Amino acid sequence: MIKVSDTASKKIIEMMKEDGFDATKDYVRVGVKSGGCSGLSYELKFDHETNDNDKIFEDNNVKVAVEKKSFLYLIGTTLEFSGGLNGKGFVFNNPNAQRTCGCGESFSL
Repeated sequence: MIKVSDTASKKIIEMMKEDGFDATKDYVRVGVKSGGCSGLSYELKFDHETNDNDKIFEDNNVKVAVEKKSFLYLIGTTLEFSGGLNGKGFVFNNPNAQRTCGCGESFSL
């Protein structure tokens, strides 16, 4: 399962609305791709549709779509939003990551 924190949920719903998406029926697509300074990097975008190979979750009023191959890397991850002194942005708290880069945008297993 992919969880969404309260602060991330509020920010996602706000951003979806700004981009012409509807959080009650559209999805946040979360994925993993090769790249980044630690070997794998996170992807995050909005989507109107799901695919047959997606796993679908809903947490904190946010629908999350994850491609099955990415899901293996993301099991148990919590999506959070940080607005601290180091800048604003989404943060993936991934219990499967053995190493992460300083910016938090990439990881390795």
